[in-house]
Amino acid sequence: MIDTLPIKTSTGRPLRKEEMVINMGPQHPSTHGVLRLEVVLDGEIVVDVIPHMGYLHRCFEKHSEHMTNYQQVIPYADRMDYLASMNNDWGYALAVERLLKIEVPPRVEYIRVIMAELQRIASHLIAVGTYGIDMGAFTPFLWCFRDRERILDLFEMTCGARLLYNYIWVGGLSHDIPPGFVDKAKAFCKYFLPNIKELNDLLTYNTIFVKRTADIGVLPADVAINYACSGPMLRGSGVSFDLRRDDPYGVYDKFEWNVEVGKGEMGTLGDCWDRYIVRVREMEQSVKIIEQALAAIPEGDVQSALPKRIRPDAGEIYVRTETPRGELGFYVISDGSATPYRVKARAPAFVNLSVMSEISRGCMIADLVAIVGSVDIVLGEVDR
Repeated sequence: MIDTLPIKTSTGRPLRKEEMVINMGPQHPSTHGVLRLEVVLDGEIVVDVIPHMGYLHRCFEKHSEHMTNYQQVIPYADRMDYLASMNNDWGYALAVERLLKIEVPPRVEYIRVIMAELQRIASHLIAVGTYGIDMGAFTPFLWCFRDRERILDLFEMTCGARLLYNYIWVGGLSHDIPPGFVDKAKAFCKYFLPNIKELNDLLTYNTIFVKRTADIGVLPADVAINYACSGPMLRGSGVSFDLRRDDPYGVYDKFEWNVEVGKGEMGTLGDCWDRYIVRVREMEQSVKIIEQALAAIPEGDVQSALPKRIRPDAGEIYVRTETPRGELGFYVISDGSATPYRVKARAPAFVNLSVMSEISRGCMIADLVAIVGSVDIVLGEVDR
């Protein structure tokens, strides 16, 4: 018979005498935001992990339902995944556009793809750079942020903002791209590709980094699917699924690029290293998409389809897009008024975080840091 204490974990499981419970967070240097992990330990071995969320809850959905009009939701969508604001805005705008049954000009579609892929690179640079910090490598962090600054320069010259953009609007864009943007974006792509090789030489194939991440936090493909994981979390387990290819939106179907998946090159398929390398290789694919979009961008007015008054017929819509963290869905209900009746966001980081317990059991507490970093959470999106 198992000897237990009268103490229980938050899930109701009795605590064994040889176990103890510690808290990582909510303020902890390795949790990537205000997240509390209730960790059940047997010595240094993780028996269970229970994520506790809600420390950053800002009532995004209720705010959205109390705006004067649909367009005013965009700045709130910006602040969900604040490292991928362009992608958030696009997902929401696309949902309302389909509710209104309007089409945006081709130039808008191309600019949206360019901005979304630049944002994907910027987001992955933070994921990769901070992951290096988690594993004890400082220089890659500085290199990644240096390159991210070049992308933020492009965003700033376009709309004046470097983090929260309010750029992609329902029916179009707040601004057209300025003169010189295309040339500077092309120059960035040419500059950035060799830097990925440098990053690989410095961090990706570094022996210490590989030993800290290979065979750690293994997420089998069937478990990833059952937990509804998406993005690099799912593809890192070898599942080739990307909404940009498998349920295309915008003009992604016009470009040649590949969906990167984990292959178990350094250890077990679906480990922390696989999730990391998927993000690195996705940056290369994003550069390919950006270069093709820049070469084919058509002329036109980016505000010609902006509705003067947004008042959709009564109905509902669910639209999903591929953000840097996975499938972001917006479910919008219209009651025929100028204000959305219901806005619900399906946040990929929230869903991906739910698998933490499954992939952490049996690891060492030091490896828990590697697992959290490999999930790449943004708490603004988890809590909304």
